[in-house]
Amino acid sequence: MNISQVQIVPKIRSFYQQLFNSSGKLSLLVIAVVFCITLLSSCQSYIHKDTSIIHLTLWQSINPPKNRYVFDKLVDRFNQTHRDIQIESVYAEGLPKILTAVVGNAPPDILAFDPQLTGQFAELGAIVPLEQWLEKSPVKSEVSPRLFKELQLDGHQWSIPFYTSNIGIFYRHDLFAKAGISQPPKTWEEFREVAKKLTIDKNGDKTPEQYGMLLPLGKGEWTVFSWFPFLLSSQGEIVTNDRPNLINKRTITALKFWENLIKDGSATLSPPERGYEEDAFLSGRVAMQITGSWTYITKSKVDYKVFPIPTNMTPATVTGTGGFFIMKTQPEREKAAFKFLEFVLSEEFQTEWAIGTGFLPVNMKSAASPEYKKYLSDKPWLQVFVDQMSVAGSRPILAGYSRISDSLGRAIEATLLGKSSAETALKEAQERLEVIWPEK
Repeated sequence: MNISQVQIVPKIRSFYQQLFNSSGKLSLLVIAVVFCITLLSSCQSYIHKDTSIIHLTLWQSINPPKNRYVFDKLVDRFNQTHRDIQIESVYAEGLPKILTAVVGNAPPDILAFDPQLTGQFAELGAIVPLEQWLEKSPVKSEVSPRLFKELQLDGHQWSIPFYTSNIGIFYRHDLFAKAGISQPPKTWEEFREVAKKLTIDKNGDKTPEQYGMLLPLGKGEWTVFSWFPFLLSSQGEIVTNDRPNLINKRTITALKFWENLIKDGSATLSPPERGYEEDAFLSGRVAMQITGSWTYITKSKVDYKVFPIPTNMTPATVTGTGGFFIMKTQPEREKAAFKFLEFVLSEEFQTEWAIGTGFLPVNMKSAASPEYKKYLSDKPWLQVFVDQMSVAGSRPILAGYSRISDSLGRAIEATLLGKSSAETALKEAQERLEVIWPEK
């Protein structure tokens, strides 16, 4: 035993002597503590038994944090004006967590997630169709019918549009000016020539200091999403009669266009699965990048502008529409959850959300409101995305979309890395899908 232990032992012994010599006081203290605990437990039980308030859990993975702040502020407003329904917004990222909750019979009441997973959720019986509620809701007529149609599967409305936008080409106006380019390209041929002109190898070492275009490397959904406008402009398709179809001529043409940009040496690749990052654009290492109105580029100080996706056969882009699902729980909870979804579709919510985040409002009254029109006038670049909505298509919603997307993403990645030609990569992807795709 060391010196410090010798000094501490008498103090401990003294403490216990005082404790046991004060048994009467101790008993009173114990009784008082037990009483307080019992009282608090009773209060807590009383609170839990208040069935006049329905507490709902909402899972979302809204990013960046600034957008999440805008959303949570709107949730707080709903809670203040709906005393009988209280929403708890929880940041919960990733499909595995959601599927685990569904299988474990512990899902959230409301889920904000990618509508392309609708088929998977519907197969699991995890979500509730919304068409009966929507037919009775006055807010339905305020929302663009095409957005509702985009979120339908097998005749059911499985989600409502949370937000929408589309993608275009952001470009460095200063780099265009230096290259003597006065007008952005409108066709694929013009785009290819402009990309070449913007690619600069100052020291002749065959590694350009500046590239014309950034293309997303990876097999994830961002790569597929970014390529989709080129597919739609070629009038190609990846699904025919609910079955994968990656080897039609027009789909191959769309991937060949990206392949040619790489062969020209005028496009560089993003870090793997990070094609949405803007570092190369902001630093001037690339002059053009595919992205949407939500991008951080719009908050930077670089000299940027936007032009629509160049046209091959027809003008086109792809929507980036977010969805809200009501998860299957109990009828009274599902009914309360729809009240919140009505608020999300409202002019009030959509105007504040759109102005705060850069997404486009799904409510037509919101889009026509003085507040939003003022916002548009202050941000002229945003008009490109507003105008493109009339030619915007969408990715398909079906039960096996994730398998199609994964195979397509692998084909795009193999093509961009030069491991395979566009035609061969798509043929191999189609063969993989034929093996795993269920027969009707």
